[in-house]
Amino acid sequence: MKRDIRWLPALALACGIAVLWADGPADNVPDKVRPVPPPGMAYPGEVKEFLRMGATMLGRDIDQLRKDVSGKPELAARLPDVEIFQKAVDWAVRHDEVFKTNELAAARMLLQTGHEKAAALRTGKVGWAEATGPTVRGYRSRIDGSVQPYGLVVPSSWRPDSGRRWRLDFWLHGRGEQLSELSFINDRMRNPGEFTPPDTFVLHLYGRYCNGSRFAGETDFWEALEDVQRLYAIDEDRMVVRGFSLGGASCWHFTVHHAWRFAASAPGAGFSETAEFLDVFQNEKLQPFPWEPKLWRLHDATANALNLAMTPVIAYSGADDRQIQAARAVEKSMAGLGMELTHLVAPKTGHQYEPATKAELNRRIDAIARQGRVRVPPRVLFTTHSLRYPRMAWVVVDGLGQHWEPATVAGDWQGNTVRVVVTNVTALSLEFGPGESPFDPRSPVRVEVQSDGRAAETVTLGRPTSERSFRGSLHRGAQGWAAGPAPSEGLAKRHGLQGPIDDAFMDRFVFVRPTGEPQFPLTAAWAKSEMERAQREWRRHYRGDAIVVDDTAVTDEELARSNVVLWGDPASNRLLSRLIAKLPIQWTPDALVAHGKTHDPARHVPVMVFPNPLNPARYVVLNSGFTFREYDYLNNARQTPKLPDWAVIDVSQAPGPRFPGKIVDGGFFGERWEWK
Repeated sequence: MKRDIRWLPALALACGIAVLWADGPADNVPDKVRPVPPPGMAYPGEVKEFLRMGATMLGRDIDQLRKDVSGKPELAARLPDVEIFQKAVDWAVRHDEVFKTNELAAARMLLQTGHEKAAALRTGKVGWAEATGPTVRGYRSRIDGSVQPYGLVVPSSWRPDSGRRWRLDFWLHGRGEQLSELSFINDRMRNPGEFTPPDTFVLHLYGRYCNGSRFAGETDFWEALEDVQRLYAIDEDRMVVRGFSLGGASCWHFTVHHAWRFAASAPGAGFSETAEFLDVFQNEKLQPFPWEPKLWRLHDATANALNLAMTPVIAYSGADDRQIQAARAVEKSMAGLGMELTHLVAPKTGHQYEPATKAELNRRIDAIARQGRVRVPPRVLFTTHSLRYPRMAWVVVDGLGQHWEPATVAGDWQGNTVRVVVTNVTALSLEFGPGESPFDPRSPVRVEVQSDGRAAETVTLGRPTSERSFRGSLHRGAQGWAAGPAPSEGLAKRHGLQGPIDDAFMDRFVFVRPTGEPQFPLTAAWAKSEMERAQREWRRHYRGDAIVVDDTAVTDEELARSNVVLWGDPASNRLLSRLIAKLPIQWTPDALVAHGKTHDPARHVPVMVFPNPLNPARYVVLNSGFTFREYDYLNNARQTPKLPDWAVIDVSQAPGPRFPGKIVDGGFFGERWEWK
């Protein structure tokens, strides 16, 4: 691997630096959408061949290493620490994702590092596991089996035998259209980052590229954390989430939906909602479908601002930064709820951190982190619009009256009586872990629940256990509130099985390719094209290869653990043919009937998400990948679900950068997956 690289300086002069694009009015023209990621730079063919062969050789080394560590689970678990280096170079070369001249030297360095780590792992010497300072690790994602990198700064004071638990800060990166695995790993191996608090691990999320930690990007957050917790003693009560620009938007998202997990939050700039930001920052006049404003509530911090009562939050903005709008929008929402946002504004500063204000931000965050989170808060305030986000501390919402409308819980306790006031909630649980129950174990727990303005009702639950844990559920039935979970007969929207279509891509999924003869040429060509596009765009924007199996090869094991995405029609896709009678549509060569309306099947296709009749704990998806498209890549605030639970597409109108065809109908299923 010690090839001559004296060509690099001359190549730098010849090729220059790739352009870093910025959002602007030109990105409001759907007919002129520039590619994201952009095409890579040109460089000599012999250099490309050298790197391609280097990636191939490292891949072979890893294949052998996989055999060598077979039967050694601890070593096999660290294979992704090596695989990320091979993937970074292989994808950069194979998919034209070398953007800057210095990345060519970086690629050579990553290949060498990959071989060194492979050799060390083969002998059982994982030296990087005891290193301090900036490092890069990897994990294998359950979503698609891909290896994903993350950066980690290990504090110089860390020792594996210290016996202490360590503070962890998350850092969520800004928008980077050229942020390939190659550039990310190269930077994270050398650069400690914006914040390096003493005695603190800093976890730098790659987040599956540049998606604002949405969908698979959000899953990356939790998978990377799980990997770090396997390796290091992390104090779960001293975790801080930070980010700037796009990372600030990600920070708002994690904070409002998971506030109880963090000791503190420090979002900087970014965006905090969709509509106002695109108007102010992008000068875009939105014309959404009726379901889109409801779906914005899935991510809008402003719609979920009540949850900011549950963790300390300090926002940062530059006074001259247009993206101060994000914090101002949250300020307004919080003020409407009787709360005040702590907002540090750096004078005469644009889109960056100003040293003095940054120092003050650090002082405050460090003081809060020393105190740690309140693991069992005496009062919970919670709002949600989806069972995708059902929990705040010891309150878990198990059922909604209507998805996408605000559901709220205000709860506290006195003695063994819990008082809760709820709106748009039909079932909930109270959960206190071992040692966390505040209740007297000699008496049952009573819940006084006031629901949607009705008179309070009292429900008696069980007693805390001797380990001082407690879990109790209650639900609203025909006769009022009663103890126990809601009856389970029939389908119902529940945690992680509530739609919309995009939700299916937050966990393991499999594309099921049709092998039979289709009903109509036009719809068959559309399904084939859209499947190929979904595979391509998944790789580009979520940095993995979608798992694809033929309809004749889907196993019971795959059905048990995966959401299945069925492409084609009941004639061409055998698995869809098995399921169609148990799905809420009629689809024959004569008619497509959805929501009581009949469509011509020669040019109409349904897209939808629904519980899989063969495994109602998983989704079946018809003819769709994630639903935002090329136009939406140009600004991350656009990367919201574009379709609800179901839609009908007229494919005689060609797919484009905004829509998969002409959307002629669409909507949400009800809380029991019924038409509404």
